[in-house]
Amino acid sequence: MAVNWTAPAAESLLPVPGVRIGVTEAGVRKAKRKDLTVFLLDEGTAVGGVFTQNRYCAAPVQVCREHLAADQGIRALVVNTGNANAGTGEPGLVNARATCIALAKELSLSPQQILPFSTGVIMEPLPVERIVAGLPAALADAQPAHWLKAAEGIMTTDTVAKAASRQLQIGGQTVTVTGIAKGAGMIRPNMATMLGFVATDAVIAPGLLSGLARQLADVSFNRVTVDGDTSTNDSFVVLATQRAGHAEITDLASAEGRALQAAMAEVAQTLAHAIVRDGEGATKFIAVRVEGGRTTEECLKVAYAIAHSPLVKTAFFASDPNLGRILAAVGYAGIADLDQGLIELHLDDVHVVTQGGRHPAYREEDGARVMAQSEITIRVGLGRGNVADTVWTCDFSHDYVTINADYRS
Repeated sequence: MAVNWTAPAAESLLPVPGVRIGVTEAGVRKAKRKDLTVFLLDEGTAVGGVFTQNRYCAAPVQVCREHLAADQGIRALVVNTGNANAGTGEPGLVNARATCIALAKELSLSPQQILPFSTGVIMEPLPVERIVAGLPAALADAQPAHWLKAAEGIMTTDTVAKAASRQLQIGGQTVTVTGIAKGAGMIRPNMATMLGFVATDAVIAPGLLSGLARQLADVSFNRVTVDGDTSTNDSFVVLATQRAGHAEITDLASAEGRALQAAMAEVAQTLAHAIVRDGEGATKFIAVRVEGGRTTEECLKVAYAIAHSPLVKTAFFASDPNLGRILAAVGYAGIADLDQGLIELHLDDVHVVTQGGRHPAYREEDGARVMAQSEITIRVGLGRGNVADTVWTCDFSHDYVTINADYRS
């Protein structure tokens, strides 16, 4: 079960004018499972995306990059679960393109106007014939209100659907932001292992979408980790249908641009946190905040060293205040001139370490009290500057091993 996260009610997810979603059971890997989703976008929708930094990227990631670069106007997305179409060589590219060709034919579009996405088992041939056969049913199901169905339809090892909505006012008009994501394991930034889709009806210059997608990822999906593995299929796509009726946003630094960014960042961060809360086998949601750094880079080095440490993560699962493991991670994070005599460490309100050593007032039972909570903040002070940053992670339980050992069964 996810840590303090439940799937939202379908009616709480606000339709975005200009987006319709259809979901069906295509039998991609298992019968009687939602596994094929299509997003249909009104003409004029602006699209931006960011993708995995794994050099062994999946075929659909390669095709998405090609189709976005072609700049023909994206009109549909097609997402399958159960099979990643990664590690599949040239046949994988052929199958990803065949999926686009089939959907384009159904919609009387160019294949370059389709973006394909896949998630699931790596290095297995994509059963493209099942996907193609399922497209008519997915299209027939398309409705503006099917966001929760879509969140369910893209799940793999997720235990719960991940979706969120917000509204704001721009130029006297109501603007809607709704998004979904999937992810539970193989989670490591650049980007986090996930599929994520966030749509808005805001009127925004199309040239801003790519940068907006990157900015949103950097405050959300690129600040979470479950197990340190970067997936082959990570994709985060931002859609703006231009239907809200306010004056066009041409500068994200404007008041209107900042308001839109804030609402979209709130949705993206909610989804990113939900991924960590639903981390495979997770029992605790942990914020790792590093303060007093000289640069963002060194703060993140320390934060991820802590968040990726199996010793730290298993200690938190056991509620064992073996907190020297955190200090060890700080020390090997890669800051060559780190002065350990300046290190401060807090667990929530408990001051554990001061000036590099155990705080005189620290008692182990206080550390154990905090570690028994389902939500915990680790706060590290480096004493080097004024920069701070935060990442979010979870613990490692016995179930993480079980889930991954049984994944293909």
